[in-house]
Amino acid sequence: MQTTEILDARPVVTAPAGRAADPRVLAVAGAASISLTAVFIRLADASPATAVFYRCLLPLPLLAVLAWREHRRGHRVTSRDALRYTVAGAMLGVDFALWSQAILLIGAGISTVLVNVQVVVVPLLSFLVLGTRVPTRFVVAVPVLFAGIALTAGIADGFSTGSDLVWGTALALLSGVAYAGYIFVVGGRGSAETAGGQVLVSTAAAGIAGAVVGSAWGTVDLTPGWVSFGWLALLAVSAQLVGWVLLGRSLPRLAPEVGATLLLLQPVLAIAAAMVLLHERPTTLQLAGCAMVVAAAWYVAARPRRSR
Repeated sequence: MQTTEILDARPVVTAPAGRAADPRVLAVAGAASISLTAVFIRLADASPATAVFYRCLLPLPLLAVLAWREHRRGHRVTSRDALRYTVAGAMLGVDFALWSQAILLIGAGISTVLVNVQVVVVPLLSFLVLGTRVPTRFVVAVPVLFAGIALTAGIADGFSTGSDLVWGTALALLSGVAYAGYIFVVGGRGSAETAGGQVLVSTAAAGIAGAVVGSAWGTVDLTPGWVSFGWLALLAVSAQLVGWVLLGRSLPRLAPEVGATLLLLQPVLAIAAAMVLLHERPTTLQLAGCAMVVAAAWYVAARPRRSR
């Protein structure tokens, strides 16, 4: 569901025209690939530990090839960066596990929208840990964000849909906090030339941490069945491999507000995919809440040009 280096990515010099793909196109393709993550997890109908285990295990061989090719070209991941990616990957694994359970409880679309609370959590972490000034946009967006979360969770309907919605909403929000921790640790020091190495280390760490946390809802099933395995394999290729590598190669080449805005296509596409493929039908108030969450996230992330 989930994306790297949204807030703190720094634009770098791109290759001459005609020799490198437009990073905006890569970012949109990456966001589209990741937007189907929740749908595939729902279709696989596997426990969170199983879903995290396979989504992280299956792409490792291809990620290792990409990292090796980067290394051969002289683009090496330092030991210090590897340690940072490992810590960040562990947080990402917690995100994966909590989010997978939230998907099973409240659906693919709503859970994907709620995870985007990370866009607001990252500035808060920067303030608490680094003493960075809290942007005015953050203060303005927080009430709108919480109002949107409340509507999405069904508070306007008196939580008439049951306790699963409340519990699933809480897990999705905690997942967003864990994802914010991942972004905060990775920071804006990523490079398009070492995207494969970064994703390789983070994915391996995420698989271990996520399987451990996900075991709270059942241990890893090594024989989930061919249908379930097929959806998990599709998830591993589309999101964990293609999506994350595309984002790793595009976001460092984009201005922060451009990357953040393009990545907000993910929850919008996830809602649409869940309605079409899974026949999920959020209420009108829930859709309004989703729109408020996305709008608040965009407002915080899309920093004005003069503050770049």
